[in-house]
Amino acid sequence: MSGLRKMTAAEIAAAEAFGASAEDWAQIAVSDDFVASQLQACRLEGRVEIGSGVRIIRSRVKNYRLGAGTLVEGVTALECRHKSAFGNGVGVATMNECGGRTVKIFDTMSAQVAYLMAVYRHRPQLIDTLERMIDAHAATRTSTLGRTGRNCCLTGARFIREVNIDDEVEIDGASALENGTVCAGAHIGVDVKAYDFIVAENSTISNGSILERCFVGESCTIDKGFTAAESLFFANSHCENGEAASIFAGPYTVSHHKSSLLIAGMFSFFNAGSGSNQSNHLFKSGAVHQAVHLRGCKFASSAYIMSPALEGAFTMVMGHHSYHHDTRDFPYSYLIEKEGRSHLMPGANLNSYGAVRDIEKWPARDRRKIRRDVIDFEEYNPYIMGAMLRAVDTLHTLQEQDPDAPIYLYRKVSIRALDLQRGLKLYNKAIVAALGAMLNKGKEPKTDGRGRWLDIAGQYIAKCTVDAIVKAVEQGSLTTPEAIDARFRAFDAHYDDYARSWALEAYEAILGHPPTAAEVAEAIEAGRNAHAALRRTTDADRDRDCSPDMAVSYGLDCDTEEETRNDYHTVRGIKH
Repeated sequence: MSGLRKMTAAEIAAAEAFGASAEDWAQIAVSDDFVASQLQACRLEGRVEIGSGVRIIRSRVKNYRLGAGTLVEGVTALECRHKSAFGNGVGVATMNECGGRTVKIFDTMSAQVAYLMAVYRHRPQLIDTLERMIDAHAATRTSTLGRTGRNCCLTGARFIREVNIDDEVEIDGASALENGTVCAGAHIGVDVKAYDFIVAENSTISNGSILERCFVGESCTIDKGFTAAESLFFANSHCENGEAASIFAGPYTVSHHKSSLLIAGMFSFFNAGSGSNQSNHLFKSGAVHQAVHLRGCKFASSAYIMSPALEGAFTMVMGHHSYHHDTRDFPYSYLIEKEGRSHLMPGANLNSYGAVRDIEKWPARDRRKIRRDVIDFEEYNPYIMGAMLRAVDTLHTLQEQDPDAPIYLYRKVSIRALDLQRGLKLYNKAIVAALGAMLNKGKEPKTDGRGRWLDIAGQYIAKCTVDAIVKAVEQGSLTTPEAIDARFRAFDAHYDDYARSWALEAYEAILGHPPTAAEVAEAIEAGRNAHAALRRTTDADRDRDCSPDMAVSYGLDCDTEEETRNDYHTVRGIKH
């Protein structure tokens, strides 16, 4: 902090008159405009640097730089007791409780870099290189002095130890914060305890929540006594009341209920119903198992999954499942329990208005300002359509093996013949809609997005591009996390072009020859029609949920059906 000076003898005497004391006044540096009344009933220890307008009231401060305009009031201890990297470089045993996927966290970590560290364990050179990058980053953050940024407000807290605090941060009533970083605009509230942590920009941790070895990404909310250990939460996640242990919570992971328990899994765009339990209950070899719930999965109330397990994107899970299913190639499905077994209804969620509502609400609820995590919201994309194409092939293969079977078995789930037929129709309609939508976007003909696509913690991206990024890291041409992020962003900037390239290849495979301009135009029009047909189905689902049959319990004191209907429409926000 530049422009500081030592206090004069008169200023020291005046400060002592206000009840301030210091271990050594010679170690206290102040701004040129300092006045003694800025220090009241406080204790300063070690080296303390006091920026312009800083106020320290009824607090003990040790080895800290306090940015201009910061208030420290009623804090038992704001101290840096030893050299620290302030949470940077802490290892978090995400996804796997035994630490096989440990991610070293840092204060500018993106979901994409974290995904590479957690998932790409088959590339040890990549992991070693990434960890060395993070260690180097942590070294730049290491100091014997903690700091606050400008205009911070630290009030009513007990112990804040080895915590770096960026601009415009509010810490109000926290119980214990130790070895961490709180990034700009974040809020830490009453009774929070956090150890070995990083809280990214504009996030809120409040109301008795407890974090231990956790990363909380941009604009997240951890509230109402939620407890988490060894976990990563990325942009716009919102968790209350429940518990998480060793989870990779990608963007928009949501758990609101007291009884939710999420252990050793990967989630994104996820919603946990009341009583949800995703557990690792096979301990023959220790807590080594994990589960992955791909983008958009939902758990109904009391849903239970025993690891290991894997569900396709946008799967609705109901009931108990302990046979270790793998439905990754069946997006938009229902996974239900029936007579103690797991039954799959392929593509059934394509009929649900709930899935449409989710897809539409996520971009509207994006609270980020930094946007470090790359997030794609496109409903129709190569990743989901690729899974649908594989689903159609698989369903046809099952059917051909035994055309008269009433039930088919596939990767620990049962599929009724009737559900198989419905799934084929729904997937084929959605494939037409997705193909038309992607062909109707993008312009750059030289962009190559062919081949398999991945969902990297919220970003749809061609696998060949990810492989190129991984190789560049291993070979040393990408040397910082920021450079890696730039490569992911470069792809995202031309997403529509890459997606159209993929769609053209897929359409060529369907036709058996390169599509003509007329055939592309026909596919786009067919896509519009298929999308409209799907929307008619989901709109009908919404209308059923808003029908007069659902007005039971409304209009309790009404005398006429019209009054009851008006109460129902008003409360539900239904136009009439």
